Amino acid sequence: MKPIFFYLLLLLPVMCVAQTPVADGLTCEYLSNPVGIDIVTPRLSWKINTPQRNTMQQAYNIRVATDVSFSSSKIVWNTGKVNVDSSILITYGGTSLKPATRYYWQVRIWDNHNHASAWSKPAYFETGMFSPADWTASWIQPKQDSTARKIPAVMLRKQFGVSKKIVSARAYATAHGLYELYLNGKKVGDQVLTPGWTSYKKRLQYQVYDITAMLQQGDNVIGAMVGDGWFRGTTGYTNQWGFWGKKLALLCQLQITYADGTVQNINTDSSWKGTNEGPIRLDGIYDGENYDARKEISGWASKGFDDAGWELVDVASFNNKILVGVQSVPVHKIQEIKPIAIFKSPKGTQIVDFGQNLTGWVRLKVSGSAGQTIKIRHAEVLDKFGEFYTANLRSATATINYTLKGNGTEVFEPHFTFMGFRYIAVEGFPGELKPESFTAVVVHSDMPVTGQFTCSDTMINKLQHNIQWGQKGNFLDIPTDCPQRDERLGWTGDAQVFSRTAAFNMQVATFFAKWTKDVAADQSADGRVPFVVPNVFDTNHATSAGWGDVSVIVPWTMYQVYADKRILQNQYASMKGYVDYIIKQSGDKYIWHNGSVFGDWLFYRPGIYDFSEPNGYTNPDLIATAFYAYSSKLLSQAAGVLGNTADETYYNGIYEQVKKAFVRNYMTATGRIFADSQTGYVLGLKFGLIPDSLKAKAAAYLVEDVRSRNNHLSTGFLGTPYLCQVLSQNGYSNVAYDLLLQKTYPSWLYPVKMGATTIWERWDGIKTDSTFQDKSMNSFNHYSYGAVGDWMYQQMAGLQLGKAGYKHIIIKPEPHQKFSFVKATFQSMYGQVLSGWEVNNGTMQIHVNIPANTTADITLPKAHAEEVKLDGKPLAPDTAHMDDNGATISVGSGDYTFSYPWIEVKEKKAVTAKM
Repeated sequence: MKPIFFYLLLLLPVMCVAQTPVADGLTCEYLSNPVGIDIVTPRLSWKINTPQRNTMQQAYNIRVATDVSFSSSKIVWNTGKVNVDSSILITYGGTSLKPATRYYWQVRIWDNHNHASAWSKPAYFETGMFSPADWTASWIQPKQDSTARKIPAVMLRKQFGVSKKIVSARAYATAHGLYELYLNGKKVGDQVLTPGWTSYKKRLQYQVYDITAMLQQGDNVIGAMVGDGWFRGTTGYTNQWGFWGKKLALLCQLQITYADGTVQNINTDSSWKGTNEGPIRLDGIYDGENYDARKEISGWASKGFDDAGWELVDVASFNNKILVGVQSVPVHKIQEIKPIAIFKSPKGTQIVDFGQNLTGWVRLKVSGSAGQTIKIRHAEVLDKFGEFYTANLRSATATINYTLKGNGTEVFEPHFTFMGFRYIAVEGFPGELKPESFTAVVVHSDMPVTGQFTCSDTMINKLQHNIQWGQKGNFLDIPTDCPQRDERLGWTGDAQVFSRTAAFNMQVATFFAKWTKDVAADQSADGRVPFVVPNVFDTNHATSAGWGDVSVIVPWTMYQVYADKRILQNQYASMKGYVDYIIKQSGDKYIWHNGSVFGDWLFYRPGIYDFSEPNGYTNPDLIATAFYAYSSKLLSQAAGVLGNTADETYYNGIYEQVKKAFVRNYMTATGRIFADSQTGYVLGLKFGLIPDSLKAKAAAYLVEDVRSRNNHLSTGFLGTPYLCQVLSQNGYSNVAYDLLLQKTYPSWLYPVKMGATTIWERWDGIKTDSTFQDKSMNSFNHYSYGAVGDWMYQQMAGLQLGKAGYKHIIIKPEPHQKFSFVKATFQSMYGQVLSGWEVNNGTMQIHVNIPANTTADITLPKAHAEEVKLDGKPLAPDTAHMDDNGATISVGSGDYTFSYPWIEVKEKKAVTAKM
């Protein structure tokens, strides 16, 4: 028998391998292997995977090459060993990148345990066009009636030859309108609703597709369909059309690289042909789509097709300087949902219920006779009688009309539209409606899911489900307010209030980086930020407090979550321009009079526009001045991050002046805020406007108001995101929990109790008697009030930010006796952070995971260090710092489980507010 140390020696290599770090999760500009990056100095990030606790990166080595072999002649950047712990957003610093070129890269790291990783698996990024000169294609416009409001989609084609061996081929494409590209009869790529929505006169995205495998020797055909989309179609509820132009157009450049080193471009030019006699007879974002399958043109994008009846296109001239590579995640078909019920309403309407309010469209599978037309209408809810309800869509028809060609089983889904719906009403369907005939296709920006929240309360879990689905339904290339009615616009206030919660649920760095550039593009020369972006309203519209502040709050939020200085750099002029505008408007009194157009939008009150109604009403000038202060403070902090000390000092001085003006104008000496509303106290406390000597009393007044309403809120769009957060920060988490758990109107759980599957626009969109609060403005997929998700992650689960990007993490849960467990995970730039707590038989167990290359402070609420066990063993002496909150332990990366005796936390009594 061999001695035991022999077997240990056998295990030693395995044990060493297990401790060796691995660099993985490589991304370029947040994306995995992106194609079409038009940033000349892209940034590279990676994660460190190791089971060993307290692991920090000590150094890294990056190499970038034009060949995956990384031969010395192909390397364009090798950093050598760089002795820093940075592992996210490392700026490329090699030789100048070339346009339309693929680059491969790897990284290896050294950690603080004297371990070195191997080179990571290769990743790549591919550049797009860096300048207008890189475009050799021309804009083309098929023959079309520019005076007609509604026209068929156009179809375009060109045949070309390939006679040599191909190494690689790319298609670069964009359009005025929405387009689909086809090559040899097959759709190119899996993106939908391209090129997305931007401020088209200032910024237009193009897409890049790898078409190498789609080409063939000999004849090939490139084709495209182009529909109205946002460019030419109806936009805004003012019923306007053709806001950016009255004609559809296409720009497409195929770049083929051959084995002999030559490059051939196939461009849109005057040799292309087009027709408007195809099957898409009408399309629109609000209208839906009319599709006549009898007019399908077989083989139109394949070789051998006779296009003699098609007309040559016109060549147009547009400014290619506004073209930008895709800077956001693409819009994809994300998932599919089958019906949960098919039935007839009391009046005989045939209805299909998918069980979930969603954004996208329906795939139809049907057999019937040529000429039969199936009509599909979309709705979010049924009325109290069980009838199909579309009054809240206003002028949006949101209808699909499909005319059969009568050739066996036909499968159809629309091309250039989307709908917000849970139910469809079906007319003209041949035969019995069956589940297999209908599939709901969920469509949104393909943002990686980064956060999960779950707890012991099923209704709170349903609320989290609704928050996530509200984000899915409204993050469709831009952050829309709603996906169903004649609006679907990028309301700036909605995006502002939800951005922090959005960043927990999904990776939104690229999504907001793209959209905030449009915020800056649509910003007026004097600094005003429009109500919606892209701006489809009159450019003379004023800005509004809480809406225009998106220009400051969202970039700062993205910096906090992702440690992304570049978004601050890119948006700094916009941030500064907005605050400078307010400074000019407010003058030397530092009060922003008439700065709030919308007030605390949709706060609890009977009417929509009755701002004199006192129940929960907050003075608009108070709101405007509070946001004036907040944006000034954030701008000062952004200036500090960017090293602009002069601006940091100046705008902090502005903040201090506004703070004093706020106290003079809107506060009493006893800490009561003018108008005595929940939102007034919330903004004053959240934005640091209330003197330290009065904070306790102001918080007590807020609690007094909540309790006087029997634990109901009265906040609107601007007060709601911070309500629970402010209560927790001032020692009243139990009050915040009582608000969260309230099930009667107005509350977060009231819509859940009423069957909501997304977040509603109004607290009482559907009343208890099943009637509707308002017919003209009543969306049932409106994410703003879902901003409470931020508090759920940060306070309930305790998953908080210590330093930008989660380089340092704070774990500080706030348990409540009505929950037996709460758990949240977040996929940070460094890796997954987990914070969860569970109470079982008088024992509190807190489970935490901290990713490599980060540190954390973990607060164990109401714990005594001598009673705490870590992974089942007593905590080492002097490990924890004790204070009134409990025991705080500083740790490095790793997985930790703490347990200790638990005594229910009693509610803090409010400070006596009355004087």
